[in-house]
Amino acid sequence: MGLTDFLQKIKKEWEVLQGENAKDKFFYHENTYPDEATARQEFVRTKQKLFDVNRWSSLSGINSTFHLYDKQGHPSKATKVQVGDYMQIILPATAIENWVTVIEVVEEEDAAQFIVRPCPKPEVQKDAMDGEEVKHFFSEEATSTFRVLREGTKIMGMEIGRDEKPNQGDQAGGRGVLNTLISAGGWAGFQALQWGKITRYYVHLEETPENQA
Repeated sequence: MGLTDFLQKIKKEWEVLQGENAKDKFFYHENTYPDEATARQEFVRTKQKLFDVNRWSSLSGINSTFHLYDKQGHPSKATKVQVGDYMQIILPATAIENWVTVIEVVEEEDAAQFIVRPCPKPEVQKDAMDGEEVKHFFSEEATSTFRVLREGTKIMGMEIGRDEKPNQGDQAGGRGVLNTLISAGGWAGFQALQWGKITRYYVHLEETPENQA
C-alpha cells in the first residue's frame, strides 16, 4: 500500500525539520527491530504510550508531571487524548502550572500524532486569583507535536516545537518576566532532557518502573 496523505505530509515535514535551516525545535529517537512483524507489534504499544499522557509522569529520573483533563476541565484517567482535552504540565522542582489544550489527534496504522497549544487554565480549575491569561510560559501561538511513525523495521518517536516565544503579552497575567526566565533559561536547558526521555519512551528505549517489573 502507498503512503496516505498524512504520511506523505509528515514525511516532507520531517525532511524540512532535519535540514540545516530548520528553526523549530525537533527531538527524535528511533529503534530498529529484527523484522517487520515485530516492529508492527511493538508499534501498537508505541501508540498506546503516545496517547496515555498520564503515564508520562511515571518515567524515572528528572521528569515533569503531566495530568490529563477532559474538555470540561475535570481530571481524566482516559488512556487516549481527544481534541479539546487539557494537559497540565508542571516542571520539576516548581509549582508553576502550565496548561495546553489538544487541537489535533491523528491515528493510522503506521503513524500517529497529537498537537497541543498553550491555553488558559480550564474554567472549572480556576480559583479567585485566576484570570483569563494563558497559563503557559510560551505564547498561545506556540504548538507542540508529539508524533510516532513506523517505517519497515524502524519505529520513530519525535516532539516538534513551533513558534516557541515567551508569553509576555496582556494575557501573561503578570508572569511576563517569569515566563521569559523559564522559556529562555530553565526550560531551554531541560527541554532536550525531557523530550529526549519521552521520545525514547515511545520507541521502548526507556520504560516506566511498572513496565520494567
